[in-house]
Formats: sequence, structure tokens, C-alpha cells
Amino acid sequence: MKKKLTINSIKEAKNKKKLVMITAYDALFAKLFDDTADIILVGDSLAMSFGGRNDTLSATLDEMIYHTKAVCNGAKNSFVVCDMPFGTYTSKKSALKNAIKVFRQTGADCVKIEGGKDKADTVRHLCQNGIAVCGHIGLLPQSVRSEGGYKVKGKDQAQAKKLLEDAKAIEEAGAFMMVLEGVKAEVAKEVARSVDIPVIGIGAGAEVDGQVLVFSDMLGLFEEFKPKFVKQYLDGAKLVKDALKEYAQEVQSGDFPKDEHTY
Repeated sequence: MKKKLTINSIKEAKNKKKLVMITAYDALFAKLFDDTADIILVGDSLAMSFGGRNDTLSATLDEMIYHTKAVCNGAKNSFVVCDMPFGTYTSKKSALKNAIKVFRQTGADCVKIEGGKDKADTVRHLCQNGIAVCGHIGLLPQSVRSEGGYKVKGKDQAQAKKLLEDAKAIEEAGAFMMVLEGVKAEVAKEVARSVDIPVIGIGAGAEVDGQVLVFSDMLGLFEEFKPKFVKQYLDGAKLVKDALKEYAQEVQSGDFPKDEHTY
């Protein structure tokens, strides 16, 4: 049985071990991932991959708590991160109130919030009140409507400078780790080297401290589109459909159930 990571061991992994993070939204998949994943993210991406919605903004705090509780039931040895959904940390007061609710009602090890320098005071306030925080900078899915789409960051010197400033601000505020999403690889490398806490990339190249993917993307279960940064390690959708077709054929032909499936 692997040893569960702590905040300290995650920080100590910097420059020593690449961290493996994957999303999960229920106990079933969390249990399947538990032996291998260092960190399981209960992402607000569930609004899209689990709920079939167009973006992450409609995920609610109660939904995140429900799914985080389920993941914690399945993942006994992985570090569990709960996304704070859109609108739940617009002020330091609301952020603390909602994060306390997450900690009280789930077994989450930390919460994740999106934003850089503009959220540093919120991160600091949470950390000072016993809430462990994972930052998230770069492309921010919760800002997709205000930015007019999913925009890759780090394309020019000004954006690179802002990313470096955001990373330092989040680190100094007390975050023990951060996700860096949708950033040009060379800039992502600079960001990872500029801070002493692990930087977990998604669409941010290889020169960071670990990687995260949405499990339905990684397993090839999500068919609508495949982002450039995703590698599919399984043709999951085809396998599921083929299995269901075989089941349907056996039901219709009478081949299932057989005697060994009957009481």
C-alpha cells in the first residue's frame, strides 16, 4: 500500500519527483485511480464531463461537496483536492465560509481556487485560518465567458511577466502547490523554476513538476472534442460501446443469462 502524500511531502517533491494528478468525481473511479495517482482532483470540470454542460461555471458548492465526499470514500491513499466553484470566493469572507463548509463536510485535503495576484489576499486568508490551498493560474476555465473563450497564456512578454508575478504572489500567500493551465511551454518552464512549490501542468509542456488530466479525456470517454494537450491512453468510448452492443445482442438472442448466471 502506498503512503498518502501530505502537504509537506508534496512540497518536498519539487525537483525530485514528478507528481501525477487525475480528476475523479465518484468513488468508483477514485478507487480505480487510488493505487497510482498521487493526487485526485475533484474538478469543477464535472459540470462538463459529468453534467454535460457547456462550461464549468454552473457547478455549485453543494455539487462539489457531494462529489468530493464520494471521491474520498473511494480514494483512501491519494491526496484529494476540491475545486472551489465559480462565485464561492468572491471575497475573503465568503471564501473562508465556503471552504470551511468543504472541510467540515468532506475529507478533502485542500481546496483549489483560480486566480493570481488578484486572489493572493484570499489565499492568505484561507491559509491563516487552517485551509490548505492549491492555486490555479494561467488559463482560468471560470473566466471563459469574460475572456471570450479558452485563451492560451504566455504568448508575449507581458503575459509571461504577469504569470511569473501571479505565481510568486500565490506562493507568498501560502499556497503549497499550484496548477498551471494552457501556457506556452517555455513560459511554463520559467514559472516552475521561479517558485519553490510544485507546479502541476495541464497544457503547459513537460518542464513542470507534474501533470493533471481530466480522466474522461485521458481514457478516451469524452467524444465531443479532444484538446491538443490531451493524450488518450485508452479508446474508452469504443470499448464501452462494443461491450454494450455485445450485451444487447446476447439479451436479444437469449444467450444471456446462462445457467451460471442464474440462481
